[in-house]
Amino acid sequence: MIKIKKHGVILRPTSLPFEDLSTFNPAIYQDGNSVHVFYRALDKKFVSSIGYARLKGPTKIIERWKKPFLFPKYSYEKHGIEDARIVKIKDEFYMTYVVHDGINALIAYSHGKNLFKMRRGGIISSKLKYDALGKLFEYSKLKDKYYFFKSYYKDMVDKDVKIWDKDAFFFPEKINGNYALVHRVLPDIQVIYFKDFKQIKSKKYWKEYFRSLSKYVILESKHGFESRNVGGGCPPIKTRGGWLLIYHGVEPMNKGRIYHAGVALVDLKNPTRVIARLPYPLFSPEKDFEKKGHVHNVVFPTGTARFGDILYIYYGTSDKYIAVASVNLKDLLKELYKYKNKE
Repeated sequence: MIKIKKHGVILRPTSLPFEDLSTFNPAIYQDGNSVHVFYRALDKKFVSSIGYARLKGPTKIIERWKKPFLFPKYSYEKHGIEDARIVKIKDEFYMTYVVHDGINALIAYSHGKNLFKMRRGGIISSKLKYDALGKLFEYSKLKDKYYFFKSYYKDMVDKDVKIWDKDAFFFPEKINGNYALVHRVLPDIQVIYFKDFKQIKSKKYWKEYFRSLSKYVILESKHGFESRNVGGGCPPIKTRGGWLLIYHGVEPMNKGRIYHAGVALVDLKNPTRVIARLPYPLFSPEKDFEKKGHVHNVVFPTGTARFGDILYIYYGTSDKYIAVASVNLKDLLKELYKYKNKE
């Protein structure tokens, strides 16, 4: 099994009103020896915003803002902005995040050439209601779990709820001339391709997409540690052998769930083709700060930075803190290749 080193918690809540309950699930952008951290900050009213800190090297905090980097502004995000990820495609930054209005959880984004002056681009989820999915799912011949989660959200959230769409991030370069956006409509990880952002604001586009959804699944649950569902984690890392995709897998238990980190390697030109995948978790909740918090038993990887041969993985722990784990990248790829898919 691959060896993972855990470095512990690097960022905790403060007494500041916007982050006095939790700080977790960070977007990471590395610029040489600087690591920019855009983290989810939760206040005691359970409203999330995005905070900012900067690291020197992989773990040393040298700057932290006392005000949010991004905070709820519009009605569709009045209950929070959550779980950001960030990539740079050519000379443009793209930050994706979940926006919550109290009922619906959708994906929105900001973009710009200046990391600190990005413009909001609005919602890039479908805005379709679950009621619209029944027939579309039938066309796509999806497994029963999709119907289970459709019923779950209608019963537990609201009968008119829109399709919950989370865990979104872009591939850091276009694939076959298209933007490639990873997202998660439970229970799988999917990918959307589009030429421009006007295209994905069309209902027609989304209906056609959901009609063929099974063709766009990157990963589905395969092993016991991810038997409830899987979801996107860190933006993909390009290697010679494929895109390295660190994700989270959810294991159902009678007294809650356990969130693990998983890893797979997918094709550079066709990410729905899985080249290799570890049959065991990359890492799991083991430490007290991972097992006890606002939500127990959670490790939730959301960003990476590379220093030499070592890959640092930044993750939320128990919806409370931000911690770091590291692994030798060459060793990780070598271990992955032991579990290549037979084609």
